[in-house]
Amino acid sequence: MREEGVEYQPGELLVRNILGADEKAGALAVGAELRPMQVVQFVLRDAQAAEEDLQRMLERYRRSEHGGTPAGALPFSCVGRGAGLFGRPDHDTALFQQALGPAPLGGFFCNGEIGPVGGTTFLHGYTSAFALFREGSAAGPVG
Repeated sequence: MREEGVEYQPGELLVRNILGADEKAGALAVGAELRPMQVVQFVLRDAQAAEEDLQRMLERYRRSEHGGTPAGALPFSCVGRGAGLFGRPDHDTALFQQALGPAPLGGFFCNGEIGPVGGTTFLHGYTSAFALFREGSAAGPVG
């Protein structure tokens, strides 16, 4: 998400799908409009990378000024996650409870999750996003 960089840290990439390829033209179609000279990186999501990414985001929230066990949360997870990716159900909610403590959860699987990258909100794929609720104030999304 930083135009000046060529190396990126975890959490700085916005993942988009490859929609098609034209071998004769040497072209790929992706699910985003690309700008000239924009850095593009191929990303292969796997269970371990997805778990580490979510753990990092939950830990960052836990250490933030708003951290701690929320009053409740709404998890929105990509249909590409869950038992199909992790080999067992409830993976992301179990990580959430482990990192932030027991909280009422209610959410669903999606095919596009809304969340921030670099201070701007985007539609994501292959992620889990959590809307967190605290007593007496609003909390931002995690994930």
